Amino acid sequence: MTIARILIIEDNQFNHELIEYLLTQAGYQTLSAWDGLEGLDVACESLPDLILCDLKMPVMNGYEVVQRIKTESPLNLIPIVAVTASSMSGDSEKAFSAGFDGYIAKPIEPRLFVEQIEVFLPSHLRLNPAKD
Repeated sequence: MTIARILIIEDNQFNHELIEYLLTQAGYQTLSAWDGLEGLDVACESLPDLILCDLKMPVMNGYEVVQRIKTESPLNLIPIVAVTASSMSGDSEKAFSAGFDGYIAKPIEPRLFVEQIEVFLPSHLRLNPAKD
């Protein structure tokens, strides 16, 4: 069985560790980056199956990351989900307009988080494939 590799691009240590914990406990392999530029480098080197990206980060923000990923092949085939505290009216629309494939507002709900991100993985990489 192939296990999905999920890149977490998040500068807040608590959020990063929580997301990483939830994903590894569910059985997924995680890759880590602490700012947008590092995230782009890790994505280029490892070609993950899914990218979870904060919007407000140092060095390169999430909007710049998604713009670069969506214009570079083969990175442009990787789904990228905004996981962000930016949850004001219009923020999700702004994220989708920028090129994000999904949007999850913080604080994340630990009981639901894995299910929320699994919908962005191809069914053969989901640990719970029946949830379409």
